[in-house]
Amino acid sequence: MNSDRKPVAVVVGATSKWQSDGRNTKLAHGRELDDSDMPVGVRWGVGGAIAQKFAKEGFFVVLTTRTAANAAALETAIGEQGGESMIVELDLVSGDSISNAFSQIRDEAGDPDVLVYNAGYLEGRDLPPDKELLENIPDEMFETAQHIASRGPFLVAKEVLPAMRERGEGSFLISNNSFSLRGRKRYTGQSLYYPRVMMRTLAQVLTEEYSEHGVHVANVVIDGLIDSPGTRALPVAQEQPDVIMNPVKIAEAFYYLHSQDKSCWTHEIQLTPFPTKPSY
Repeated sequence: MNSDRKPVAVVVGATSKWQSDGRNTKLAHGRELDDSDMPVGVRWGVGGAIAQKFAKEGFFVVLTTRTAANAAALETAIGEQGGESMIVELDLVSGDSISNAFSQIRDEAGDPDVLVYNAGYLEGRDLPPDKELLENIPDEMFETAQHIASRGPFLVAKEVLPAMRERGEGSFLISNNSFSLRGRKRYTGQSLYYPRVMMRTLAQVLTEEYSEHGVHVANVVIDGLIDSPGTRALPVAQEQPDVIMNPVKIAEAFYYLHSQDKSCWTHEIQLTPFPTKPSY
C-alpha cells in the first residue's frame, strides 16, 4: 500500500479506551459519547494524535488496534488531512498476532522507521471499592497487565529493532505514565498500573543495547489526564480544565524525539500539566 515508499511510522495502540465509544468511556459514563464538537486531533487520545502528526509530516502511518473498526474513523480523518495510513489488527496478548501483524506491515508498508508503543489497558479499573489490595486482584487481570506493559513491548521490539540496527537508524518510543516511575498503591477506579515499571525498565535496557547502533529509544512519561471524549466528560475535567493534557501537543513531543539529532538524544521525557506537581 505504501507505493510512494514514504518513511513508515507504526503506532501500536492508535485508538483510545477513552474515545467516544471506548471501553473506559462506556465504563465511566455508561454509554457512548458524541464527539462531533471536539477537534479531530483529540478524538482518539494520544495514539490518534501521534498518528495524525506523523502523517502530516509525510510518514505512511500504520494504525494497529485489536479490531479494525476501532480505527476506521481515524484512518478516514488522516486521509481527509492528505495523509496516508493503513489499519492492521494486532492483539498484544497473542504472540502469533504480533508476529503476523508485523509480517503484514513489512510486506505492505515496509520496515518501520519509527515505532510508537502506546498500548493501554483498563484491567483493575472496574474493581469495586474495598478491593484495592493485591490479594483481591484476579490472576487474569495481572496477566493482562503484564502482557501489555512488559511482554508486549518486548515482543514488538524484537520485531522492529533488528532492521533498525542494520540500517543504523530508527526510533522506538514508549508512551508511559507516572506509575512507571515507582511502585504505587492502586486506588479505587485505577487500573493495575505497577507493571508499567517494567516498561520503563525495558526502555532503559534497550537504550543501553541499541543506542550505539543508531537506534533512538525513549520512554515518555505522560504525567496527567489526557484530553479525549471520555476524559473531558469526567467531573475532574469539568471542574479543573487546566489539568487536562492536549494530545496534539503530546504528539509534538513524540515527533520532536524522533527528529532529534544523534548528538543530543533524549531518552526519557516527562510531560506534566502546569497546575500540578510532577510525579516522582
